Amino acid sequence: MSAPGPATSTHLPTSADRRARVAGAVAYAVQGVCFAALVTRIPALKDRFGLSEASLALLLAIVPLVAGVGSVAAGAVAARIGASSVLRVMGPVVPLAIAAVGFCQSIPALVVALVVVGLGLGSVDAAMNTHGVGVQARYGRSVMASFYAVFSLAGIVGAGLSVLAADSTLSLGFFFSGIAIVVVAAQLIAGPSLLKGLVEPDGTVDEASPEHPAAAPVRVPWRPIVLIGLALTCVYIADSAASNWSAVYLADGLGSTESVAALAYLVYALTTLVARVVVDRGVMRRGPVPLVRAGALLAAAAAVMVALAPTPALGLLGFAVLGVGIAPVIPLAFSAAASHDPGGTGVAVSRVNVFNYAGFVLGAPLVGLVAEASSLRWAFAVLVPLLLAAAVLAPHFAPERREGEVSA
Repeated sequence: MSAPGPATSTHLPTSADRRARVAGAVAYAVQGVCFAALVTRIPALKDRFGLSEASLALLLAIVPLVAGVGSVAAGAVAARIGASSVLRVMGPVVPLAIAAVGFCQSIPALVVALVVVGLGLGSVDAAMNTHGVGVQARYGRSVMASFYAVFSLAGIVGAGLSVLAADSTLSLGFFFSGIAIVVVAAQLIAGPSLLKGLVEPDGTVDEASPEHPAAAPVRVPWRPIVLIGLALTCVYIADSAASNWSAVYLADGLGSTESVAALAYLVYALTTLVARVVVDRGVMRRGPVPLVRAGALLAAAAAVMVALAPTPALGLLGFAVLGVGIAPVIPLAFSAAASHDPGGTGVAVSRVNVFNYAGFVLGAPLVGLVAEASSLRWAFAVLVPLLLAAAVLAPHFAPERREGEVSA
């Protein structure tokens, strides 16, 4: 039987821990708003530069590819100065770089801005997840899913703001700048409350410095990280497919109206949000392994439902169920990875985070290629074996137990 929840700390969360949780939630909110605002305004960038589909795909691939580099680099730096320091430095880079994207008037300038966006996204992803598992360790119970619930909600808000801006006369640059002003102010206010130092899985906090033992080359076992990461990649491929192709599938594959097709991603995002609100309680009651296994199996069943849907209504239901199934896997992957990093350095989290970008890069093109060769129904059917593979890998989400810890 898998041990319920993360390693249990020996103290109750302090007021500083609670402030750190709120500050961490701000980081997830900013990341969610910025990412959603950017991806939902991609059509405007495409029109501005007259990009073909292939050129656009090539440009957009810059972001996740560079983000992988940023994630690994942030993990190495966080081991020396702490995740909070990385967050405070790199956090504002993301909204400011996205604002720069909005003002770009040439392809070379756009490429430079997208490189900075990718570097910032990767660095912040690694740092905020490392900080998140640190807060979780201080609380002594699962809280990671609550951070991702904030991320999901912020993404919905960001997409909503983009819809409003798209129907207005507000330029892309000023829209992104308006978001940047608000979120950077929030980051500056929240920054001092972030956890300082390195937080070990048992909640112990060590001061981070270049002289700290964690600053030496960190030995994190690769095998569990790769196995957790492969499950994460499979789930992110499904997430990318739903994000990029759900509306197209309902409109072109099932013959829905444009307004109904636009609901596809919304219902997926909403059910993901609702499910993440209750995931932490499920972890404490049942442990992460049953939740990941059940979630992946439910997501596989949802992919079957989507692929076989005879009507747009059933297609929408399938995407709603897919959101519920995927919800627990992503936050629990970072919790599982962190348990293999006894020094709380963030190296394990930054490594598994790279698999996030692999899934993001592979997801949309995979569905597109299969759809081109056969149909969108078969494209979503391809997700089924991937999600079943994630279910098979669920046992590797059990937290690593160390000497002195008692298994429940």
